[in-house]
Amino acid sequence: MSSRSGSTGGGGSTGGGSSQGGGAAVPLAVLLRREVASERTASERPELHSGLFSQAKKGEDFTFLKPECERVPGVSSSPFSAFGLFDGHNGNGAAIYTKENLLNNVLSAVPADLNREDWLAALPRALVAAFVKTDKDFQTKARSSGTTVTFVIIDGLVITVASVGDSRCVLQAEGSIYHLSSDHRFDASKEEVDRVTECGGDVGRLNVVGGAEIGPLRCWPGGLCLSRSIGDQDVGEFIVPVPLVKQVKLSTAGGRLIIASDGVWDALSPEVAFNCSRELPPVPAAEQIVKTAVQSKGLRDDTTCIVVDIIVEKNNPCMPHPKKQPGIGVFKICSQEKSSDSSSHSHTDREYTEPDNVEEIFEDGCALLSRRLDSEYPVQNMFKLFICAICQVELKPNQGISVHEDSSQPGSLCRWDGPFLCQSCQEKKEAMEGKRRFTRFIKKQWVK
Repeated sequence: MSSRSGSTGGGGSTGGGSSQGGGAAVPLAVLLRREVASERTASERPELHSGLFSQAKKGEDFTFLKPECERVPGVSSSPFSAFGLFDGHNGNGAAIYTKENLLNNVLSAVPADLNREDWLAALPRALVAAFVKTDKDFQTKARSSGTTVTFVIIDGLVITVASVGDSRCVLQAEGSIYHLSSDHRFDASKEEVDRVTECGGDVGRLNVVGGAEIGPLRCWPGGLCLSRSIGDQDVGEFIVPVPLVKQVKLSTAGGRLIIASDGVWDALSPEVAFNCSRELPPVPAAEQIVKTAVQSKGLRDDTTCIVVDIIVEKNNPCMPHPKKQPGIGVFKICSQEKSSDSSSHSHTDREYTEPDNVEEIFEDGCALLSRRLDSEYPVQNMFKLFICAICQVELKPNQGISVHEDSSQPGSLCRWDGPFLCQSCQEKKEAMEGKRRFTRFIKKQWVK
């Protein structure tokens, strides 16, 4: 069974305001700054063209393509796009639930009054809170299914990717390939094996008659080969929903994203995927990638691919590159090195041209919520004092529990420092860190 779809999203623009009688005159300098900011925002709104193709084996892959979203409902000058891939296992309940709820949980974790720069800086932490909330809410439904998640938010030239599991997002820009996600398979990370075993999990290969071990490393009970996912409550809370988050900014050359399930990546390398779909529009490109993967290894699993082309208008003037704010994180170039002669460019040229490479803005894959939800990380004052940082429930005075409550690291923040969690989210945090024994072990012999 195959399915395909495509969409095109145009860039948004900011409109002018109207004057009201009796108001104070706005200084010319302020108007000029607003005009420059508006032009810069418009110049960074590329066209997005997306395509989807899927061949189903189990019917557990689900996708989310929404090229036109608003971070502030009803405000057309706050647009972004969202794409997601959810590769379910042991049923489709977790994949469907995450598809239907994750974006709303992201938006509810970000204050509505942030400007665009602060919104982008707040996204990494909001995505962490949203992944954990989605997992926590789904587990109340007492279902044992799970899902990988690769969730992509595109705002202008800034791409933010959050992922758990083994679906992947890769970017091709200016002839180079960038990995914007990471496989959360035990075979791929000794650190994840150590983390799970220290929290009480048992990681090993499947034993057969005679004591031989076969197959990939798995977490027991349950036999899951992933160290992070949403759902999977029958395996153990140490299979955490805390995502790797990576944020990059494209140059005005644009780029192409491929978001695909492991049915693609088990058969094709990123280089092969981009090469076999080169110069094809997104829909036929996604179809070509899936068909090439299936031809290589057969249809052993649901095989799904989303292709997103990010196209910047050639006639857009180059605007000054935004200053790097210390609250956003450590910036570094994540493209291949290119030879350059800085002395051949004037100071004005360097200041008023976009960089010719992909810039990494932010990256973190730590599984500890005390770090990922820290009030200083990456933008201050994001979480309100009497609101749970994960589920957004209101807290009465003295009811909230600091994420640093049980921190014993030298120099760490005190337990009265925020952000704060409600009682149930604190219990979730403790279980994820192996500090609260998980007792709902259900011995089921399924494999991902």
